[in-house]
Amino acid sequence: MNLKHGVKFAFAQFIAKVFIWLGKIAITVGNIFSLLFIMNNITNDSKEVKSFLGPCIAVGLVTWLTASLFLGIFEHGVVAMLICICIDLDMNGGSLEYGPATFHEKIKRVNVNKEKRD
Repeated sequence: MNLKHGVKFAFAQFIAKVFIWLGKIAITVGNIFSLLFIMNNITNDSKEVKSFLGPCIAVGLVTWLTASLFLGIFEHGVVAMLICICIDLDMNGGSLEYGPATFHEKIKRVNVNKEKRD
């Protein structure tokens, strides 16, 4: 399956990895800023702490690991959906047979746009 549809697999996995990486960074940065906001404005712990570096690193690492676990599920979903599409195409002579109608319409639009570019 990977050899026959290698370009599709590589492109989908690349796009998924980019979005996962951006998501991890956004979640981690957002969580660190929320830590600083809470420490400065809600609990007033900023006066007791000499350096914000330790808490920021601890929260950043825990957030990065947690985001990696949850966003890894997204990557597996992308690969699973791509495998299903490839199997459907192979079993039905290059046309989609199974799946929701809205999904088929989107795939057809992508293929039409691809043919126009070529």
